This record gives sequence, structure tokens and C-alpha cells, in this order.
Amino acid sequence: MSEKSRDSQEGTWHNEALFSKADSAFEDGSRDDRVGSGKNLESILRIQVLIQVVLGSATMPVANLMKLGRGAIIPLDHRVGEPVDVVVNGRVIARGEVVVVEDDNSRFGVSLTEIVGPSGSDFNS
Repeated sequence: MSEKSRDSQEGTWHNEALFSKADSAFEDGSRDDRVGSGKNLESILRIQVLIQVVLGSATMPVANLMKLGRGAIIPLDHRVGEPVDVVVNGRVIARGEVVVVEDDNSRFGVSLTEIVGPSGSDFNS
């Protein structure tokens, strides 16, 4: 399959290739060890990932950074009320609104408003 036709199918060829190889590799009946089976899937689902919520960002010269002190305010590129990005492994996976957690008023949380699908470049990396 050419690169162009792979791109036009929006990455679906990855899943087809994975499952066709897995099916042919385990023709001898040892399907319990294949990727996606119960035991292996449970192991994968227990992997912990770091989730980060990005309120915004700012750029400034090092000279201005060195002048910052206690009480200084750094204006961010996001405005109040705009959705924040939820990031896993450096990729935005969702957006949401900052909320106060009901059970613990001293903590913030994020109410998800949008799940971000993979970009076309994610399939090629």
C-alpha cells in the first residue's frame, strides 16, 4: 500500500495490519498471549500515565524572567473562561473547564468539554 493511500484512509491500516499479523502469528492456538487478550490487556490498562492540565503559556526574555519576584503576575495566552488543554505524554487529548472539586473545596479539577481525536501525523509517529 502506498504512503498516499495510507494517509487517505486516516490511519486505519495500522489496526488492520496489527490484527492480521496477530491472527496469522498465533494460528497454533496460543491466542491467550496475543496483544489485546485478557491477561495482556489488563497489564496495559494498569499502566499509569501523567496527566497535565495547561492553563496557558507565556514567553519573555530571560532578563524579564530574572526580574520576577514574589507577587509578580505572569499574563498567560489563555483568557478566563477559555477551555484548558488536558495533555498526556505531550499530546492534547481533551479540553475542559477548570472547576472546584465538590468533595474537597481546596482542590481544582477539570470538567471535560471536548475529546480531541488523533491528528493525521499521530498515525505516522
